[in-house]
Amino acid sequence: MLNDDRDDLLLRGAPVYDTGRWAGDCLLVRDGRIAARGTHDDVAHLVGPATREVDLSGTWVLPAFHDAHAHPVSAGLEMEQCDLTGESTVEGYLARVVEHAERHPERPWITGGGWSMGSFPRGVPSARLLDEVCPDRPVYLPNRDHHSAWVNTRAMELAGITSATPDPADGRIERDADGAPVGALHEGAMGLVAALLPVPDEDDLLRGLLTAQAHLHSLGIVGWQDALVGQGLGMRDSLPAYLRAVREGLLTAKVVGALWWDRDRGADQVDGLVERRGLAREAGFRATTVKIMQDGVCETLTAAVLEPYLDGAGRPTHRHGLSFIEPEALCEHVARLDALDFQVHVHALGDRAVREALDAVEHAVGVNGRRGNRHHLAHLQIVHPDDVPRFAELDVVANVQPLWACRDDEMVELTLPFLGETARQQQYVFRSLLSAGARLAFGSDWPVSTPDPFDCMHVAVNRREPGADGAEPLLEHERLTVVEALRAYTQGSAYVNGLEGSTGALEVGMAADLVAVDQDVLAAPPAELHATEVRHTFVDGVLVHGG
Repeated sequence: MLNDDRDDLLLRGAPVYDTGRWAGDCLLVRDGRIAARGTHDDVAHLVGPATREVDLSGTWVLPAFHDAHAHPVSAGLEMEQCDLTGESTVEGYLARVVEHAERHPERPWITGGGWSMGSFPRGVPSARLLDEVCPDRPVYLPNRDHHSAWVNTRAMELAGITSATPDPADGRIERDADGAPVGALHEGAMGLVAALLPVPDEDDLLRGLLTAQAHLHSLGIVGWQDALVGQGLGMRDSLPAYLRAVREGLLTAKVVGALWWDRDRGADQVDGLVERRGLAREAGFRATTVKIMQDGVCETLTAAVLEPYLDGAGRPTHRHGLSFIEPEALCEHVARLDALDFQVHVHALGDRAVREALDAVEHAVGVNGRRGNRHHLAHLQIVHPDDVPRFAELDVVANVQPLWACRDDEMVELTLPFLGETARQQQYVFRSLLSAGARLAFGSDWPVSTPDPFDCMHVAVNRREPGADGAEPLLEHERLTVVEALRAYTQGSAYVNGLEGSTGALEVGMAADLVAVDQDVLAAPPAELHATEVRHTFVDGVLVHGG
């Protein structure tokens, strides 16, 4: 079935998606593009003796997905380390640590990650738990959103973290009542230990990329924007891995790299970013975006919010989260990057960070005019009502991670009780943004959460976790239709990467980027959307997953 010599390929027997409906059951692929579509009678005149025919009966054909915000290289590395994803209990996490330590006695550190804050009281894990199962080797395990890390006592000893260690300006060390560190590090404090970790070599990074690419293809994903290409949040620079994969013909996905903005260096790094973009272009890789992290996350009270966070009794505190870059400086940085025709990709989770990022784009437009650089804001957990219409007005894409728009443990226990009333009512406002004319793009933030598009779209449509049919939805009026969710994960994300003219839809002349799935997602009950499975994935008409 593999079609790697680009002979004509006829895919038949499966209904083909066409803007909200099924139309015809045949696609003819020529030179990697869709040459014809419709019924067999519609395409028969183009079928020749050398045409390969593949029967896809029992499936439905959709445009392939593009993930607008992912970290595949680090995800691939974590899959080969102490991977805690899929577990939800402390006992399960510790069992995996023990298993990994026994399997790899040669490794000086236990690294990996993927734990959930909802698994621990107040979201704070303890070094003591890790000490009981791994007292001699240092352990460093970021949580699933990579904004916190769980470390053991040995790791803190090596990093020199004691009661006297001050919190860095951009982070926090969790402490007990006596001020002693307990084993949880947030945001910039993670770097105190991360700086000591073994550095993955070039082969490790390439292996991580290829492991991730295979996994994403298995889920129907053919392209993505890598949201951190550089050294940040304990992650290693993945640009060399991408360039090597391109040179060796191993990169089958359609990727744009977002070069990391080091918040400690400011404008001095711009020339270096231009140089890295040029180096990538010469190798045939697009590193045309700059990623700026403006705030943290609500679970650690580091997302930048307009109203103060509440304490455990519902009283306002002095905490408003962190703006990692001063708003005035952010305006200047975004304007300069825009003038150099970089796309700017801003992590903006709290409503204050969202407003600061929108203000920065507005400033750039005022200085440079509209240059069409497709700037986008990622995550958007809280968007103030006054800022919802500004996305369309400024032509800023809402790059959202829909899997989080539900009442999971972290939302119920670590977020909702600590937000003001306006913020509680403005979480993941997908319907409001779409109704106001904003363009939506979907992504996963993998390995923060699963990259499975059907799990993600399930939450966008149901506002409940997959499998939680009876649970209370999160702001049910903000739900999307299946068709709207599909559009955001295909055309919307392709648009972010400047590829909407060649992929994201099954139209004649477009790339044959498609997935065959095992159920009719337009007719199936919305509560069953997450159960959809990908049988085959094609990139430019070449089978990259399935048999």
